[in-house]
Amino acid sequence: FCGELMKQAERYYMEGLHPRVISEGYELAKEHTLEFLDGFKKQLPDALADGEVLRSVARTSLRTKLQPELADQITDAVVAAVQCVAEKGEGIDLHMVEILTMQHKLQSDSRFVRGMVLDHGSRHPDMPKYLENGYIMTCNVSMEYEKSENASGILYSNAEERQKLVESERKFTDNKVAAFIELKRKVCGANPGTSFVLINQKGIDPLSLDMLAKEGIMGIRRAKRRNMERIALACGGTAVNSELDLDEGVLGFAGRVYEEVLGDEKFTFVEECKAAKSCTILIKGPNSHSIEQIKDAVRDGLRAVKNTIDDGAVVPGAGAFETAAYLSLQKFKGSVSGKAKLGVEAFANAMLVIPKVLAETSGFDTQESII
Repeated sequence: FCGELMKQAERYYMEGLHPRVISEGYELAKEHTLEFLDGFKKQLPDALADGEVLRSVARTSLRTKLQPELADQITDAVVAAVQCVAEKGEGIDLHMVEILTMQHKLQSDSRFVRGMVLDHGSRHPDMPKYLENGYIMTCNVSMEYEKSENASGILYSNAEERQKLVESERKFTDNKVAAFIELKRKVCGANPGTSFVLINQKGIDPLSLDMLAKEGIMGIRRAKRRNMERIALACGGTAVNSELDLDEGVLGFAGRVYEEVLGDEKFTFVEECKAAKSCTILIKGPNSHSIEQIKDAVRDGLRAVKNTIDDGAVVPGAGAFETAAYLSLQKFKGSVSGKAKLGVEAFANAMLVIPKVLAETSGFDTQESII
């Protein structure tokens, strides 16, 4: 459209019309077109609840970038993702939709996950790989031996003193882990058939992992910071920074948590979250080119659906608005005086480039379609 505006302007400029006069006509035509748009658009009283309209918007966006079968499949994922993170009366934060890619299988295996997919797994061979009805504990507590931040040294005079020092240091870390194990025993004892998952932003050393594995806890360490916020929104609960005063109120809940291994990479799926306010779109593809293609399409689809909900209105597609605006501008041209009239006409002609291109790429005769 911008290119066509330049092309039309050049035509009149070559005939000796001053650029300022053309831009004046463009300005008048733009204001008229925006007024016309307000009357032309179709209002949606409750866009968020109108799934069919949102699906149509997403489908229109995705089909311009992907094959129709794949686009239709991803349409549902995109709409479900936006509806998941959208809350009435509040803005939609698309950062709460995690887009995760896996170079694996076919493009048609891409899907929507009502929950989170983490791109790493547990680090202990004896930890459970599949859990159902899991309490989710998100925390930012270091469960490993740490060096002191400033250069310090400890002097000891014999081996026993050194041993005591090592033991007290280990005991400090073990007490932290024991606090979480105690909470697990308390909640899982009161609710048989439930399990416990611990997702930590900081490290968990091998001895601590061993303690957790013996209790049947799935422990995931070094979770990415951006995922911590999303996990709390997806599963509920609150992320804690200390092992003190833990209670059931800080825990989230997920229907199932399991680990999937692809080659050298591990993925942890946290699924079936009841009131999820964050989610994941899992994109699979045989190579990086097809994955990037889907990723771009999904981003555009998400924005298209978000804009529909924000604006609460849609316009008919297939060049309908542009053609109607062209006809409206032709009438409006009569009310403009002087040379600016030519600017309005140039703007009206530029509007027709959209239906022209659509007709051309669809294999129709362009002139016949416009007429």
